[in-house]
Amino acid sequence: MQFCFQYPARAMNRWDEWLGDNQVGELAQAAEHAGFSLASASDHPFPDAQWVQHGGHHALDPFVILAFMAAATKRLHVLTCAVVSGYRHPYVTAKAASSLDQLSRGRLVLGMVAGYQEAEFEALGAPFADRGPRLDAAVAAMRASWSGEVVAHDDRFFSAQGHISRPRPWNTELPIWFGGNGGPSRRRVATIGDGWLPIEQTAEMERVTGTPTLSSDEALARSISAIRQARIDAGREPDFATCFAPLARGTSEDHVARVATLLPGLGDAGVTHVLIESRARSFAECVAEMPLYRDLIAS
Repeated sequence: MQFCFQYPARAMNRWDEWLGDNQVGELAQAAEHAGFSLASASDHPFPDAQWVQHGGHHALDPFVILAFMAAATKRLHVLTCAVVSGYRHPYVTAKAASSLDQLSRGRLVLGMVAGYQEAEFEALGAPFADRGPRLDAAVAAMRASWSGEVVAHDDRFFSAQGHISRPRPWNTELPIWFGGNGGPSRRRVATIGDGWLPIEQTAEMERVTGTPTLSSDEALARSISAIRQARIDAGREPDFATCFAPLARGTSEDHVARVATLLPGLGDAGVTHVLIESRARSFAECVAEMPLYRDLIAS
């Protein structure tokens, strides 16, 4: 089992304290020292104020913060968790991803989702109704651009003829993991993806995010098994990464204790990575709690 450190959403409520002189880099170094194999950051360029006031959150641009994290570390991989595909043109996303992957020497994992914040789509001038098909098309377009050769790419959304993008990603098969618990996300993992980013989800949360409830090892195991079989049916290798995000409640100690009890069941279900989001209220508190995570990872 590997572990991913998610940059805390609550940090943006007090960004003046959390974003001091190279503190993002220091936090990445602390995570690497604690044994995390990944660090991740979310994506909300222009969220709706009402959503933020009712439990939503702000975010740094994921490619920028992850570049700082990668630059400060040697082994830590970085994960966009997750880029909302429709917020950017895929050729712009592809350039950001290939740049970060080159500069980090192959340490980027590109997590992507279709998204659910309709108001944010509207503010950004991004189509919402067909965001799913556009995500599928975006992946094909990005992979075409990553060839490093002159592109002749035809589709109904992102055609490009006679264009070229260099440098290519350092990793010639840059991994793409898809977020979301629902059928479309699982289909993408089966047919075009390299990993899955499911989240523990209550029925109440489902009404907000639109992604289905997921709260048991049994449900996870069934989904992972179904994706594996679908990959085989599609002529692909059956194995894929599954990075599961348990709900974070209570103190950091509470969260770590709960995750520890979940690990055996998650491992049996086929989960390969567990995402941990700090419950700390300050940068200093977040660094100070790293020994908790180190003990969890080492157990």
